[in-house]
Amino acid sequence: MIGPPDSTGGGPDDSAVIARSLERPEVFAELYSRYAADIHRYAARRLGDAAADDITADTFLAAFRARSRYDLSRANARPWLYGIAANLIGKQRRTEVRALAALARTGHDPVAESWVDHADDRVTAQAAHGPLAGALASLSGGDRHTLLLVAWADLTYQEVAEALSIPVGTVRSRLNRARKKVRAALGDIDPTLVHDFASEVTHG
Repeated sequence: MIGPPDSTGGGPDDSAVIARSLERPEVFAELYSRYAADIHRYAARRLGDAAADDITADTFLAAFRARSRYDLSRANARPWLYGIAANLIGKQRRTEVRALAALARTGHDPVAESWVDHADDRVTAQAAHGPLAGALASLSGGDRHTLLLVAWADLTYQEVAEALSIPVGTVRSRLNRARKKVRAALGDIDPTLVHDFASEVTHG
């Protein structure tokens, strides 16, 4: 059985798994084992838990079908998978924007349940959620993808560039533009009060 990659190089990298899956399709399931939880978590933060299952399943189905076109020089398939997920989420842009707009108006929306850490008592400033949600809703799809892939998927600038098939310079310009809008939305609200919702998208 194929084991997960480790810091000592004892396990096969993602490209090796994909290469092997061309002859043995069942091997591709290892990528699901490695990354499905991360993709699901990201999709849930963007669209809510209800949509995350479908986004995750569709991401890996699309990846499986496209695996013969994967650039095997890229050992890590994580950016590729997030890029597929971002594309699928982009197709539900209206759903995401509607949820953000509802949160901006009311300070509450079911999708927001995926955006805060219930165990963190600092997340008490619901008044801050509205402005932040409004700022995220106002971003273009590309800017929002870029910002949240860095903030919530923890991708590097280079990995975001790979995920979205754009130059690193474009990643930087999108991030600068998006962060300015989100920071402006915070106004005088102490960002520590909304740390789990906002700090990752306003710093860096």
